[in-house]
Amino acid sequence: MIVVPDDFPSVFQGSAAQERAKALGDLRVFTERGADDEAELIRRIGDARVAINIRAHARFSDGVFTACPGLKMVSVWGTGTDNIDLHAAGMRGVTVCNTPGVNAFAVAEHALALMLSVGRKIPAIDREMRGGKWPREMLTQLLGKTLGVFGMGTIGSRVAVLGRAIGMDVLAWSARGDEGRIRAAGAKAASKDDILRQADVVSLHVRLADETRGFIGRRELALMKPSAILVNTGRGALVERDALTAALRDRKILGAGLDVFHQEPLAADDPILALPNVVLSPHNAGQTPEVVRDGLLRAVVNVEHFLAGKPTDVVVAPIR
Repeated sequence: MIVVPDDFPSVFQGSAAQERAKALGDLRVFTERGADDEAELIRRIGDARVAINIRAHARFSDGVFTACPGLKMVSVWGTGTDNIDLHAAGMRGVTVCNTPGVNAFAVAEHALALMLSVGRKIPAIDREMRGGKWPREMLTQLLGKTLGVFGMGTIGSRVAVLGRAIGMDVLAWSARGDEGRIRAAGAKAASKDDILRQADVVSLHVRLADETRGFIGRRELALMKPSAILVNTGRGALVERDALTAALRDRKILGAGLDVFHQEPLAADDPILALPNVVLSPHNAGQTPEVVRDGLLRAVVNVEHFLAGKPTDVVVAPIR
């Protein structure tokens, strides 16, 4: 049995990936919200051997693995696995796989779009023009500015290349200290604090883990230029929410472009919604037909390989 417990908003239902998954055995797809409740997620998984994880709001905790002893694999659509207790998965004999790199170019393009939208104040100017005004705003030119990239995986490396393509100088920081990868992207290696002090745009592409939670907090925001822009297409928890809200409200930085948040969807009264110097998108940086098609198919291919005894894109394997 294969289950897709969290296809909300739905992308799997009716896809080529669904048709391919049907050939592997019984398939159940849940397209309504509810997988963010542990008891409901457990109910949906039931006695399935494989779960294809579509959305990060479904949290595969130790409680879920304990209650679903038949579950032996979680195939994640996407790169992030912070919604899965990886240690518990390994201890409970569950293999976790993901689809790294599939959405990299789309997310990198979105990061660039957020930089430009914030710097050029496009949403605010658009609203004013629709209200009958003819605004004459001073805008930010990125040519000759410094881009700071944190995280030099496939997405971060692509962002560095795009930054260079529009005439930016790029400073980069790699959690693995991979200076060869930094140089290959046309960037220069720098320390975290040096990047924060020098960059006109800071773009976050590090994985969310215990050591990167709150990667940007009050101290880091205080190091940034008053004219700097922060872009986050990684995970909301990489940035301390209250610190960012205060920095934006008090104009300690120029603005922010955000595709990810601590709470998704955002609550109607979230203070970030009231700030005029923020450009928001609903965690959809990788939402292109090509990414959806290729990523979902790869998640199913990972299931095929697992069932054949040759798992691929393994994030964690059972601990023997």
